[in-house]
Amino acid sequence: MGRLTTHVLDTALGKPAAGLSLTLWREEAGAFRHIRSAVTNSDGRVDAPLLEGEAFRAGVYELRFEAGAYLAASGADLPNPPFLDIIPLRFGIADEASHYHVPLLLSAFGYSTYRGS
Repeated sequence: MGRLTTHVLDTALGKPAAGLSLTLWREEAGAFRHIRSAVTNSDGRVDAPLLEGEAFRAGVYELRFEAGAYLAASGADLPNPPFLDIIPLRFGIADEASHYHVPLLLSAFGYSTYRGS
């Protein structure tokens, strides 16, 4: 069975982004429904898969990373308002038997993502 995982790395500090809040949403009938909330651990990961088992279904999802709150708490020198606040990553799950890993590489003025393994 497939599963969905994530982790966040703070590229400005060169370390995992611990304590970053995130939410997972699934598109259903043209609207997004909240699935779950989580906070990254000391390794920048969520302690358990965000989705697995019967909950892991094909569809369109969105991870929303609360980057602004994390960056402010980390002591980053941010403008007011900050350049980045909530970072939404919308992606599709097509293969229900695969592992989808969606990492976020973050700094105060940019981010990137990819499908990891």
